[in-house]
Amino acid sequence: MSLRCPVNSVEMGLASLLAAMGVIAATALGSTAIVVNEKTATAQSPAPSANATIQAQLAPPVSPLGARNDLPNPYLPGLSWGQLPGGRKWGSTAGIAVGPDGNIWAIDRCGAFGSRGTNCAESPLDPILKFDPSGKLLKSFGKGLFVSPHKITVDHDGNLWVADNGLKDGKGQQVFKFDQDGKILLTLGKAGVTGPGLDTFDQPTEVAVAPNGDIFVADGHGEKSTANARMMKFDSHGKFIKTWGKKGTGIGEFDCPHTLAFDSQGRLFVGDRQNNRIQIFDQDGHFIAEWKQFGRPSGIYIDKNDVLYVADSESREGKPGYGYNPGCRRGIRIGSAKDGSVKYFVPDAAPYPATGDSTGPEGLTADAAGSMYGAEFTMDVKKYERK
Repeated sequence: MSLRCPVNSVEMGLASLLAAMGVIAATALGSTAIVVNEKTATAQSPAPSANATIQAQLAPPVSPLGARNDLPNPYLPGLSWGQLPGGRKWGSTAGIAVGPDGNIWAIDRCGAFGSRGTNCAESPLDPILKFDPSGKLLKSFGKGLFVSPHKITVDHDGNLWVADNGLKDGKGQQVFKFDQDGKILLTLGKAGVTGPGLDTFDQPTEVAVAPNGDIFVADGHGEKSTANARMMKFDSHGKFIKTWGKKGTGIGEFDCPHTLAFDSQGRLFVGDRQNNRIQIFDQDGHFIAEWKQFGRPSGIYIDKNDVLYVADSESREGKPGYGYNPGCRRGIRIGSAKDGSVKYFVPDAAPYPATGDSTGPEGLTADAAGSMYGAEFTMDVKKYERK
């Protein structure tokens, strides 16, 4: 929204009053734009007059794919969180997870900006960080192991799983399992090798671990038509069991499977991001449902009560292509993993329509008190407390 200086204070007061009236009217009518000039407040015409002073654009109540933009928001604005050592600043991140002890684990791309690059290659910084809910740093480890860590998962035993979708100098394209002290317990994939084989990955994004220990990996952050876009399943020892999916828009196909989570029934939720949907499967890969009402999923978290949190950091207007999801405002949608209902919406701080490639949380988790933690590509982690 922009405001040009009016001629005098009387006109300024009148313009401000009429602007407020115009925005209220737009909200009531579901209008997408309002123009207010120095004397009147009217709905936008095809050719606004030269003396227009205010233009505001509002998201529709519901997107064409069914994502609600008009739900109540029970959270305070997110605040930067996490006490990093030695004046260190957050780099780009997409990964954050709560552990069984209530502490928070986060991935940081070693203070650097970007993804799928070489952010942590040759960095002396630890990318895996553990905090208590207040943001106090408890421990860190992992330096020298990663090229570009993407997301972090904490399993039922408190072990950590990290997917590395970078590639440089014989490193990257692997999944690591750690204990809480940073000891490597298991690796999947071949270091520095990318491909469609049963023992290789092509930009893996996240891991989900079933109650019986089976390991599920979302494989495929690549945008090329030949890039992997599949689910990989292994047993608890890392032995390959099966794979399903390919690049596409059909049922059981994927385009950037970006995030994973299990609900209390053991159903696997896959954030099929470029297709603007969540796909739900049983653990044998059989399709159960497709949900588009939660927006474009960059991050998914499901708590023990089946509360479903979904972070949309990329929906945009404009022309078809990457991120295209018109009428869907970015933010966090919260609802039920049981029936797919959406109850709350925490809007992105960026105005609608967003212009950046990514804003707001890309990774998401919540603690027992209901506070949310969002890991942002734009180099920050924020905590959202309930009102």
